[in-house]
Amino acid sequence: MTASTHYRACHLCEAICGVAVEVEDGRITSIRGDAEDPFSKGHICPKALGLQDVHEDQDRLRRPLRRAGGSWREVSWDEALYEAVERLARIQRQHGRNAVAVYQGNPTVHNYGALLFGQLFAKVLRSRSLYSATSVDQLPHMLASLLMFGHQLLLPVPDVDRTDFFLVLGANPVASNGSLMTAPGIEGRLKALKARGGRLVVVDPRRTETAALADLHLPIRPGADALLLLALLHVIHGEGHVAPGRLTVFTDGLGAIAELVSPFTPEAVAPATGLEASAIRGLARDFAVARRAVAYGRVGVSTQVFGGLCAWLINVLNVVTGRLDAPGGAMFTRPAVDLLAFAGRIGQRGHFDKGRSRVRGLPEFGGEWPVATLAEEIETPGPGQIRALVTAAGNPVLSAPNGARLDRALPGLDFMLAIDIYLNETTRHAQLILPPSFGLEQDHYDLVFHSLAVRDTARYSPALFPKDPGARADWQILGGLASRLARQRGLKTRLLCAVMNRLGPRGLLRLLLRTGPRRLSLAELERSPHGVDLGPLEPCLPQRLFTPERRIALAPQPFLDDVGRLRARLSVASSGLQLIGRRDLRSNNSWMHNSARLTKGPERCALQMHPEDAAARGLAAGQRVRVRSRVGEIVAPLQVTSDMRPGVVCLPHGFGHHRDGIRLGVARQRPGVSLNDVTDDADVDLLSGNAALNGVSVEVSSA
Repeated sequence: MTASTHYRACHLCEAICGVAVEVEDGRITSIRGDAEDPFSKGHICPKALGLQDVHEDQDRLRRPLRRAGGSWREVSWDEALYEAVERLARIQRQHGRNAVAVYQGNPTVHNYGALLFGQLFAKVLRSRSLYSATSVDQLPHMLASLLMFGHQLLLPVPDVDRTDFFLVLGANPVASNGSLMTAPGIEGRLKALKARGGRLVVVDPRRTETAALADLHLPIRPGADALLLLALLHVIHGEGHVAPGRLTVFTDGLGAIAELVSPFTPEAVAPATGLEASAIRGLARDFAVARRAVAYGRVGVSTQVFGGLCAWLINVLNVVTGRLDAPGGAMFTRPAVDLLAFAGRIGQRGHFDKGRSRVRGLPEFGGEWPVATLAEEIETPGPGQIRALVTAAGNPVLSAPNGARLDRALPGLDFMLAIDIYLNETTRHAQLILPPSFGLEQDHYDLVFHSLAVRDTARYSPALFPKDPGARADWQILGGLASRLARQRGLKTRLLCAVMNRLGPRGLLRLLLRTGPRRLSLAELERSPHGVDLGPLEPCLPQRLFTPERRIALAPQPFLDDVGRLRARLSVASSGLQLIGRRDLRSNNSWMHNSARLTKGPERCALQMHPEDAAARGLAAGQRVRVRSRVGEIVAPLQVTSDMRPGVVCLPHGFGHHRDGIRLGVARQRPGVSLNDVTDDADVDLLSGNAALNGVSVEVSSA
């Protein structure tokens, strides 16, 4: 018997923890944390076991499938690629190039080959009908970075290891392992913060796992975070705590902020936020006087009707108190592969509102349309109607708002192509499924998450196993599609396709490393299987800015204009129940639910409700309840818990594996229900177009 140990990154979430994988005779015998990894230092979460479970999953697709009626049959790669390109090209010839849409799911950013070659495919396709998981997640943060700092990827990262005061809004990093904040072992980092005398404050309608660690938990009403942030800024301005320090000399708009926040007193926002005015004042003062402090917000603030304002105001709070680009504050990475600098050199810093969606008139961002518009763009006849869809590593039937509507719309397409390892709730509607090899069969480098890390690091992982005979990686599938399209059309992109396909992701990575700020070589990383530590984050402004004259735009006009919409919220009294989502440590969206080890134990897809709300409706823990919104209804078991704020109910996302035609044997045994069968595609942040998945008005009754 031959045994060996392989070191690599776990690519299942943003924490990118180092793992040591024991292999004996070609089979995995154990997965543990890599104690020599300088970043994660041996930490892993339960999801790491999913690496083995997905790799060995009998339900994982390994050959291209073509659907004929209600059955599927395997076809060759050449046959599948030829048919896919012919059908996509025919639809574009008949109905225009925008009649073919592309949706890229969240796993794309965990796969550097798919990330690079997905852009190539989109470029060759030449369609403007582009969608991704961005607009059900972090789009507001990217919009704030674009308008304030000049680049949509210049996202500030909390320097959690050096801060003395960590203000967390709408985020639960203990369960999510961090998000737009790559911080493996975040629970340990938060405990270290408290051990050195620092404070952790969490603003969230639910007492989350992170809030349970906090010194202070403020149970805000859903959707009121922007009002709280304006009130904090009001106190800071009114009591003389404005201290941008060195940022002053390259920041425009400080005066505009002082004028803007004047009406938003703690007393004025208290009824709408559900928080005491004294608590708001105390929080503002404590944040302002802390030696090192940082404000951070995530999905809870970005996926709401004022997501854009929340992301902007968090940045404003960090700027006016001098916490941006300062140790212990909100800082910027200088990763070994600097995607920002590379994109900036070729003029791709991002753009916003260069067009409006055909049916509803929502703004584009970075060349993509809000996914909340996808179903209506398929259903609505007329020039520009979507008639074909390509999905890559995405399951929008479960992840998009009003997913049931999208589920009904997909069969109306002329053609659907899916690049995915599973026959799931979305891909079951495809005519062709092209399954890539899984992560352990591919080399790996975290292009995105090294750019969001709380410490600059780099790690390259070679493939652990060879691909199955005849299997293809994501980049080979996307590159093959792009090359065939380019050849068929005689496009100038034929040369680009040829060069990229010849280099492959590894060759492109070698070039990106060599031209990056660290001038690393791929050979150096290969000699360091545990990864390399490039040091703590360092101040880098104004040089890192991409705005004209490298100045911070503190008060962009689109944000100022949107405050009027928020002001109306002050006089609107919330009534009924509001639904929010939640994250589970053992789950990652929808695709980890086919692991028996990760789904065993107590029922996780349950509705959480405060005891007062349950008593008022005559409901008891354990019974099944009906959750109804404007767009649909679901039935789920009830958990009664004082962790919930009264008037708010909570359900996890990513479930709903009861639909016919899927091949997910484990997931079907514990299907749960889909949160997004009741979220409303009409509820969006009108400023950014991002979906509002939190704060949905619902009724709950006995089922």
